[in-house]
Amino acid sequence: MAGHSKFKNIMHRKGAQDKKRSNLFSKLSREITVAAKMGTPDPDMNPRLRLAVNTAKGQSMPKDNIQRAIDKAAAADGENYEEVRYEGYGPGGSAIIVETLTDNRNRTATAVRTAFSKNGGNLGTEGSVAHGFERVGLIEYSAEAGDEDTVLEAAMEAGAEDIESSEDGHTIWTAADGLHGVSSELEKVLGEAKEVKLAWKPNLTVDMDEKGAGTLLKLIDTLEDDDDVQTVWGNYAISDDVMEKLDA
Repeated sequence: MAGHSKFKNIMHRKGAQDKKRSNLFSKLSREITVAAKMGTPDPDMNPRLRLAVNTAKGQSMPKDNIQRAIDKAAAADGENYEEVRYEGYGPGGSAIIVETLTDNRNRTATAVRTAFSKNGGNLGTEGSVAHGFERVGLIEYSAEAGDEDTVLEAAMEAGAEDIESSEDGHTIWTAADGLHGVSSELEKVLGEAKEVKLAWKPNLTVDMDEKGAGTLLKLIDTLEDDDDVQTVWGNYAISDDVMEKLDA
């Protein structure tokens, strides 16, 4: 249970993500509303809602916004969102999974397909790439939560499966069905996590060259800019050298 990985690059280009918060709260609100509709509006009795609320808190979403999103679930005239997953291939043989919450399947499908086709990829059928990923729980803490030994010990005690630490923070992996329990135990020791969610973790990664990485990141940025897209996962790895050239 240790190690350092390029998962930050596999998940998304974190620097770019931190700068793009214009639609982040609306996406968090949508997830909270859907989670509250699927179960009780009490986070303590609804694991998915608790995860959504914790993630929103980790992103500094105001309490009033969180409560409004929960209340919206009870509104008779509220929007009805459904979860739709899209899978496809990006530049350089990369595999991409796109998770969405949408109230209009046709609109979302068209937007996702266009994003792939205009940025060196092509949309596949459901299941076309998911077999290359593992469905797991993901918990992220900032570096300030503690040093690597402290977080490692807490994660082991909580029943986590793996931990990766770097100067950017700590990434903790759990079994998919153990995410709620592990995150609750960690919160007692380390405080609230920055992010708690179910993730698609690739079994193998594809190293991207500068050209492929540049096009791939445009694809991911385009997808993440769409209001209906909640999360984008991929099996790509971009080296620090390539990232520096792209950011130059």
